[in-house]
Amino acid sequence: MSSKFSPVLIIGGSGVVGSLAAKAIRRLYPDLPLAIGGRDLARAQTVASEVGTATGVRIDLDRDDLGLVGDTEFSAVVIFVKDERLTSMRYAQNKQIPYVSVSSGTFEIGPEVAQYIHAPDKAPILLASHWLAGAAIFPVLDALSSYETVDAIRIGVLLDEEDMGGPAALADYNRITGTAPASLTVKDGKLHWVSGQEASARYTSVDGVELDAAAYSPFDVMALAAKTGAKEIRLDLAYSVSASRRRGEPFSTEIALEIDGKSKDGSRLARRHAIVHPEGQAPLTALGVALAVERMLGLAGGEPPKAGLYLPEVLIEPAYYVSRMKEFGTSFVDR
Repeated sequence: MSSKFSPVLIIGGSGVVGSLAAKAIRRLYPDLPLAIGGRDLARAQTVASEVGTATGVRIDLDRDDLGLVGDTEFSAVVIFVKDERLTSMRYAQNKQIPYVSVSSGTFEIGPEVAQYIHAPDKAPILLASHWLAGAAIFPVLDALSSYETVDAIRIGVLLDEEDMGGPAALADYNRITGTAPASLTVKDGKLHWVSGQEASARYTSVDGVELDAAAYSPFDVMALAAKTGAKEIRLDLAYSVSASRRRGEPFSTEIALEIDGKSKDGSRLARRHAIVHPEGQAPLTALGVALAVERMLGLAGGEPPKAGLYLPEVLIEPAYYVSRMKEFGTSFVDR
């Protein structure tokens, strides 16, 4: 069924997370053709050979045609690097094919929105720059099925110091943490930007160890504000040593959720959840992108979305996303 598609172009597909995303897509859809795009053609071809049913292509983001030769056709474009010119987005719009972006900070969303507004009928645009492309927000939304109303959502995430990923991920982290004037939270029902001492926090790891953390604002915060109306929303990031590495094992990645509100029967409900992937952040990010591609092509969850501007949580069912996280090795524990 999936063989009817032209290749999905994965820009940055030869990097650490991009190559894992290609392999996650391959696991879900063995016959879906892929194009692994990168600056280094030989490296892209190597990854393409490892993935199978894929080709390697050289990408030049300084060129409107991305440096591609001939009349190459793609079914979607996914980008794992920060495209300062938005060349890849305009390319997808001109080709009228889905576009998935995962590398923007909340404070950077303006240029992508403006680019969409100037060509709103061209292509479906999915902005998926959530924590690990959705690994925090979808478990939150899935848990909210037990709530009538929600008052507070607190998310703590731990990125192990040895788990940054490749150069593109490091560049994103340094850019977002170094350039952002403040981090977005919701306080007393109002959007509230925090910095300095107000941004400081503590994160409790899954083994009970407390670590320094700071407010961080991927798209989860603004998305949850729009979706839930909760009066308190905050995401804190600890960049430290994971519990697994303290035990002498390889690094893992952790997500801690705290949700307070009112249950369906009117009683107060407070739940705590711990989410761990034993192989770190990259597999979860890769899965999030794979599920985004799946949905944008209409391979699951309904017909392909029409031209428009989307966040992943308006297209993908939370329970389905969480089931895929478990299938791909993620553990969930109530705390």
